[in-house]
Formats: sequence, C-alpha cells, structure tokens
Amino acid sequence: MIIRIENETFETAEITQLYPAVIVRTGYEEETTQMSLEWYDEEGRGRVEIEGYALFVQVGEAERRSFLYEKREALEAEIGRVAKQLQGGS
Repeated sequence: MIIRIENETFETAEITQLYPAVIVRTGYEEETTQMSLEWYDEEGRGRVEIEGYALFVQVGEAERRSFLYEKREALEAEIGRVAKQLQGGS
C-alpha cells in the first residue's frame, strides 16, 4: 500500500517507524530535540519551549523523513489524513 504525506509517497511495507513528536528547544544555543506528544501532554507543558511539531517517517535503516508543522492542529490534521489512507480511504 502506498500512502502520501504532504507531497511525498511511501510504500508502507518499507516504513519501519511512523510517529509524531513535539520539537522542543534544549536550552543550548539553537539546539532542538524531539519528544513524544504523550510526554509533553503529561509532563512537559509549561516546562519546555516548543519549536514546532513533526511527523517522522523512518524508511528502512538509513532514511528518515520529517514533516514539520508550526501548529499542533496542522500535525493532527495530517495524522488524520494518513490514518484515513491506512484504513483504505483516500
């Protein structure tokens, strides 16, 4: 099955990981890192500075694509579109 995320297509059989994350500042210069949305919702709210949100696609061992979103609502909308594709819709 092939899924589309933004303007890219992926063969689901080749995807080894597909996950959303919040991108936060580490406090060291301009460095950022990714954290799970669950961690942010349960423990990080008000404790970290958010840089944005992302949907990550790991293809095999070597290739990782990231799709960045300024707002969580945009990330959640994309997650909904991917879920619909995975359920057999378009």
